[in-house]
Amino acid sequence: MLDNQNNPIQEETLFVQNVTKNFAGLRALDGVSLKISKGEIIGLIGPNGSGKTTLINVISGLLPVSDGHIFVDGVQIASKPAHDVAHAGVARTFQTIRLFKELTVFENVEVAALSVGASRSDAKERTHTALAEMGVTDWSDYLASELPYGHERRVEVARALAMHPKYLLLDEPGAGLNEEESEGLLEILVPMPEKKNLGMLIVDHDMHLIMRLCTRLHVLNYGKTIGEGTPEEVQKIPDVIKAYLGKSAGGK
Repeated sequence: MLDNQNNPIQEETLFVQNVTKNFAGLRALDGVSLKISKGEIIGLIGPNGSGKTTLINVISGLLPVSDGHIFVDGVQIASKPAHDVAHAGVARTFQTIRLFKELTVFENVEVAALSVGASRSDAKERTHTALAEMGVTDWSDYLASELPYGHERRVEVARALAMHPKYLLLDEPGAGLNEEESEGLLEILVPMPEKKNLGMLIVDHDMHLIMRLCTRLHVLNYGKTIGEGTPEEVQKIPDVIKAYLGKSAGGK
């Protein structure tokens, strides 16, 4: 399969190609390209307003692209509805937690599995597995409204996992977590891509978490890519230091 530039589309990747997103005179994304392979964790970082959540929104189908292409294992998904993107194998969490407060934890996760076509029995099995993987099985029968904040974050991820994604997009899963909770989340996420054969894109401002978790980083500023590479490589890019890491950090 070829893209519009006669380049081969790799079939075991989520490939974002020259994606642009405009909002009434504002260009939130400007020709962004990135690739996520199964088994790896990519960190998407940059200042507030740089376009990180917008990129997740266009990949997941919450927003249509203005220009460009997005492929999941060689299949074009750009501007398709969110439910079609989910069926294609892309799941995501939200920066603002979106659990159904009136449902139990188990029901929240089960609904996600059902939404991508799992049978009732399969959905229950997926739910048990996802809750166990995220360490929240003991909270299954609690209402989502009764959860401690750190557990809400874990249930959000469990809900995405129950969809059996090929690619998992996490929008600030560590936001608001204390150091112990952040460390616990790190221990869960690190082995997940290899264990489940999925690709992971994670947005977070916790640089300690990002630098330890990710195999590669992709840096945005004003909707444009200003750097990409391993954490060690990215920390040495002058534009990244200036825009995000800070000169005082010395690249650390």
